[in-house]
Parts: sequence; C-alpha cells; structure tokens
Amino acid sequence: MTESLRSIPPRARNIIWWGWKGARLSIPTVHQTDDCLRRYAEGDQSAFADIVREHQSMVYSIAYNFLRDRASAEDLAQDVFLHLYKNLSAMKSPEHLRFWLRRVASHRCIDRARRSSLRPQVSIEEIAEPSAPERLKDPLIERMLGRLVETLPEKPRLIVILRYQEDMEPSEIAEALGMPVNTVKSHLRRSLILLREKMARLETKSVEART
Repeated sequence: MTESLRSIPPRARNIIWWGWKGARLSIPTVHQTDDCLRRYAEGDQSAFADIVREHQSMVYSIAYNFLRDRASAEDLAQDVFLHLYKNLSAMKSPEHLRFWLRRVASHRCIDRARRSSLRPQVSIEEIAEPSAPERLKDPLIERMLGRLVETLPEKPRLIVILRYQEDMEPSEIAEALGMPVNTVKSHLRRSLILLREKMARLETKSVEART
C-alpha cells in the first residue's frame, strides 16, 4: 500500500476498514453524496464511511479490471480511500469527488503495474468486430481478447479498460488522466486496430491448426 493506515488516527482507520469491508455495493446519487460532503464539513466523521460505501464499487471495479487480482484490487482501493480521507475537505461537489476518485484510482493502477509488471486479464467484448455478435458469446474468443488487452502498454491499456469496461466517455478519461481528449481517442483507435489485427492472426492460426 502506498500510504500506511498507521499514518492516520485509529478512529479514521476503523472507518476506512469498516467502510470497505462492511459496505454493500451501491450507486450513489448526487443528492446522497452532496449530503455526505455537507455532513463531513460539519464534523460528522461517519459521513466518510458512507462515502466509502457509496463509491467503493466504482473504485474497486477500476482496480480489479486492470489488475485482475482481488487482493491487489482491494489493497489499491483501500489506498485510494485512505488518500481521499486526507483530502476530503478539498472536495467541492459530488462530481468533483467522483472525478477525483477515478483519477487517483487510474494513476494508482498505472503505478502498481509499473512497479510489479502485472499484466491483467480483461475481457473487452466491444473490441471484437461488431458484424459478428455471435462470436462474442464464445468463451474462447472472450479469453483471447483478454489476453490481447494484456499486451498493450500501461496507459493505452487503462484507456481501453476505462472506455469499454467502465463505460467512461473519452472526455472523462482525458480529464481523469490529464491528457488531451484527442490523445485519448488516438490511443483508443490505435489500440482497437492493433487488437483486431492480432485477433485475426490468432483466429487464422487456429483454423490452420485444425486443418
């Protein structure tokens, strides 16, 4: 973990741990998050646990889809929320909070991959040719796509995951990663072309091996 839980007061540490381990998956509304931010600003420490509960599924999803390891994803998500605890007073709105969490989680994923040379296994069905929807139901095709995504460099790989797994718009990805939106679109375009070419080669080899 980038930042130790020991670096914060015991009560806050318990809130982070309880919020992560005891919370159910949920999709927060703007009103709910705004209420949590207001309560926290007024000194209600329990509001932080509610924020963790409301946003943990989003953060964990980004981490797991990139790392493909539950323990590593949980550790990274906990690290993100620890960092949030130290910066929560700077969150001005629910939109700001959600953007901040996505940005920090994305950068943590890249940092973790660079340190450990992890290559995740991600299934991105949209990479396949849209003219052949039946092929997407084939588990073998899906696994092949996942392995091909692993071959992408860290940043293009994360962009593909955020776009097709997390359903983020290119403009949202650009803002989260701090790059021009045209750069994001360029990464997506090149990555999809490369992945489809590799997929075609693998399928050709598979056919040749059966004949």
